[in-house]
Amino acid sequence: MKKLLSFLILSLLVVVLAACGTAEEKTTENNASTNEDTTNTENTTSENTEPVTLTVGASFGIHELVLEQAKPILAEEGIELVIEGYQDYVMPNQDLDSGELDANYFQHIPYLEDEIAQKGYDFVNAGGIHVEPIGIYSQKYKSLDELPDGATIIISNSVTDQGRILSLLEVEGLIKLKDGIEKTTATTDDIVENPKNIVIDNGSNPEMLVTYYEEGEGDAVVINSNFAIDAGINPIEDSIAIEGSESKYVNVIAVRSEDKDNPAIQKLVEVLRSKQVQDFIVNEWSGAVVPVSE
Repeated sequence: MKKLLSFLILSLLVVVLAACGTAEEKTTENNASTNEDTTNTENTTSENTEPVTLTVGASFGIHELVLEQAKPILAEEGIELVIEGYQDYVMPNQDLDSGELDANYFQHIPYLEDEIAQKGYDFVNAGGIHVEPIGIYSQKYKSLDELPDGATIIISNSVTDQGRILSLLEVEGLIKLKDGIEKTTATTDDIVENPKNIVIDNGSNPEMLVTYYEEGEGDAVVINSNFAIDAGINPIEDSIAIEGSESKYVNVIAVRSEDKDNPAIQKLVEVLRSKQVQDFIVNEWSGAVVPVSE
């Protein structure tokens, strides 16, 4: 009887231990599964919050500084802005076309349109940001009225700059262009009246114009505001005439056509047009650079 009782107790103990083992295994499996699910969730969350990288080419100076203001704002939106600086007007479009850049910010609308027409780039204007009024400068005279008969005005050799400059000279009453022509593409051949017999020297690279002004070359020099500001020249105070805010030469964000609806690009334009960035432009350059909101 005692042997039978001992055998029953031993059997019951084995069953209990086996059940505990099974429970522990299930608990371990469940914990492992839970940990795995948590890890997967964390990984997914990490992947979902991974910032988007946007590489934008910009000319040194104004464009680069404006983008720097947008950088922390975009970071809050999950967009990491990488700014690539350029010293010329050729490479930014070449690098955008090749895919090295997601966008660029250095050119005005007529220049962009000319580049597309001449080089076949499949680019679009994603949005205008600011205008850099072009100005006339002189070391010899304090106003355009003082320019003598036969005065020489040195201007850029850029085709897209020349129509703009000639339009400014017409607005200031120095010349008159043919009626009905497209002013943005006007050339010296389109001048029909020149009462002061102004000599227009259009053989200079845009980046050399500041040097000619500082050295007193010619009677007046027409300089883009970005070059003037980079050289420490104040377009508002130092020019003897300056383009108005109604200028058509708005500097834009350019992108490949396939990226025109890219949310990151749209957010970039939105931030650059924000009050915070526009206030920076106004305060930094005191009207020498004019922000646009559309």
